[in-house]
Amino acid sequence: MSDAKLGGCLCGAVRYQVNGPMRPATACHCSQCRKMTGSFWMSTACADTDLEMTETRGLAWYHSSSFAKRGFCRECGSSLFWKANALDRIAITPGTLDGASTVHIARHIFCADKGDYYEIADGLPQFAQDQ
Repeated sequence: MSDAKLGGCLCGAVRYQVNGPMRPATACHCSQCRKMTGSFWMSTACADTDLEMTETRGLAWYHSSSFAKRGFCRECGSSLFWKANALDRIAITPGTLDGASTVHIARHIFCADKGDYYEIADGLPQFAQDQ
């Protein structure tokens, strides 16, 4: 029996499988993440070698900075991935996983840049920048 986690976008034009462990989720409150999603961004991550793309016809990448890019579905607009150029892991939005993700939020980053329209009140660690 496989422990792989399956996921994908809203319309099915991007599908993936995670074949290894995922880290606890991080909520990022930076302005780029808020602009990309309409609110804060939450992600887990896995090793690049543990992510297997099974459908890519809708996958597009936006180079949002000199050090990272964001993966999304060009057909339905789902935000899926964040990939730093220099790291050997990829961030995945846990909401795109099929069924129960088993991922739980562990921390908040870039809280100094958070939106003024919500509060962070879950008692988890908060950092002004990344940690």
